Amino acid sequence: MGPVRWRLGAAVVAIVSTALLTPAGAAELDSLQSLGQSEFRRLSEDLGAALSYKPLIPAEALGVIGFDVGLAVSATRLDSIEAWRRATNDNGLDATLPLVTLRAHKGLPFNIDIGAMVAGVPDSNVRLYGGELRWAVLPGSVALPAVAIRGSFTRLSGVDQLDFDTKSIDVSVSKGILMFTPYAGVGQVWSRATPRGVPLLARESFSQSRVFAGVNINLGVNLAVEVDSTGGIPSFGMKIGARF
Repeated sequence: MGPVRWRLGAAVVAIVSTALLTPAGAAELDSLQSLGQSEFRRLSEDLGAALSYKPLIPAEALGVIGFDVGLAVSATRLDSIEAWRRATNDNGLDATLPLVTLRAHKGLPFNIDIGAMVAGVPDSNVRLYGGELRWAVLPGSVALPAVAIRGSFTRLSGVDQLDFDTKSIDVSVSKGILMFTPYAGVGQVWSRATPRGVPLLARESFSQSRVFAGVNINLGVNLAVEVDSTGGIPSFGMKIGARF
């Protein structure tokens, strides 16, 4: 198992390093004055899908001495690329928005876990932070799955022209099978986008439904992969780290 574990770890580290060091085609959100209200709404919906809190963790509780820490990369397929190109003044902007995230979770008593994250879009002024509180209503067992309720939030920073935040709630289920723990969930995301210094644009507030599914693989190096659809906008995420 050792050589497989280290080859897997090396491969994922190489992918993460590439995402961090290679320009991703993103650009700074600094031309919101180029948008009409409907374009601003569509761009905000893409932001809700891309920047809302992604679980990347099973439903089961970590326990009072448990930790889950890792580095994650995600990619969201932008639904309104023309609005993004106008908002960034970049006609060559790619339709996939990458996000690199540092994440940490800690187990607490009563099957409660707390988590925090900081993230950024490479080659962009888009930065954000967020957190979650998750309660495993059913902690899971050899025979039964774990079921958890999560509340989470994210908040944008670094973009002078925009205040943006999300709040989410979801229910997830997971069941461990040897070193594999598949999980899935459904929820709702509420987003609020407030332009700053752009007098022709007004605040947009809206909600989007969410479904997600993934698998956590613990081979000494902990790996999680996840697919997410928020408001019908797809994202793919991957996390590497340690879970104990």
